This record gives sequence, structure tokens and C-alpha cells, in this order.
Amino acid sequence: MTNILLTGFPQVGKTTAVKKIIEKINYNCIGFITEEIRNLYGHRVGFKVVTIDGKKEATLAHVNIKREKVVGKYYVLIEEFEEIAVNEMKKEAEIMVIDEIGKMELFSEKFKEKLIECLDKGNVLATITKRGGGYFVEEIKNREDIRLIELTEMNRDKVIQRLIDEFNESKE
Repeated sequence: MTNILLTGFPQVGKTTAVKKIIEKINYNCIGFITEEIRNLYGHRVGFKVVTIDGKKEATLAHVNIKREKVVGKYYVLIEEFEEIAVNEMKKEAEIMVIDEIGKMELFSEKFKEKLIECLDKGNVLATITKRGGGYFVEEIKNREDIRLIELTEMNRDKVIQRLIDEFNESKE
């Protein structure tokens, strides 16, 4: 199976697309989703990673938890991220879900190594930053075993349905 990477501008719905796809396909999926952390006033203050089964989560980045690595106003909690994300990526599944391959996640060398291993197996459904991430991200996007699909507000629903149909047809 070719690896499928969804890209697009922030807030276009990449994570939502992945959630909808894995909800509607009959595959054993393992991995993680990245979600926003909001305060009582609804302001985004960070990000967390949550396993697909919802049983484990950890803070990926936060404005108030000081760490050495920073993206924008967010301090990146590399060890906490690795504890959930990298450990999930070590498991076997029909589809490995990785949300997302972005600046924060790429501070982790363990994540980058495990990502390459997962891509080499050829069963990845992931989201990837549209811009930034440097040479490593460009190398990933240009791999021969990658199908890179850009999501926009205009094509999002059609892309989701097409991928659901493709997954389900390949399972038959």
C-alpha cells in the first residue's frame, strides 16, 4: 500500500479528515491524532497527542510549560510526545496513523527514525505540514512511495470520501 499524506494550510481540516477516514474504514488502525488544548476562555494554549483508541494522551506543546524547543509561542515537550507517539508507532497495524509530521514533532530524532521505518513498511496515513520542516519534510514528500494530497476547503469532503472508498475497495 502506498503511504498517503494529507497536506494543506493550517485549520483546513487535515486532522478531521483523518478521523473521518479511519472511522469509516474496516482496518486495524494504530497511531495518534494531534488535538488543540484550549483554556476556559476558548483560547488555544497548546497541543496534545492522543492515541487512536483514546486511551493515552500527552501534551505535545504548551504556552505555559517552559522547555528548550519552541515553535511560535509554544514550548515543545519532546519526551512527553515520544512517550505516546513513538511508542504507538512501534506497534503493528494495517494502517499507521500519524497526525502530524510538522515542526514540533520533528524536534524528536526518535520520531523521525520511527517515521522512516513506518513509511518503509508502506501502511501510513498521515498529515504533513504544507510549509516548513526543511529538508527532511521535502525528502518525505518526494519519496516514490508517497501519495501527497493537498486538502482545501473546496476539495476536502470529496477527498475524504474518495479515500474512504479506495480503502474499502482495496479491502474487498
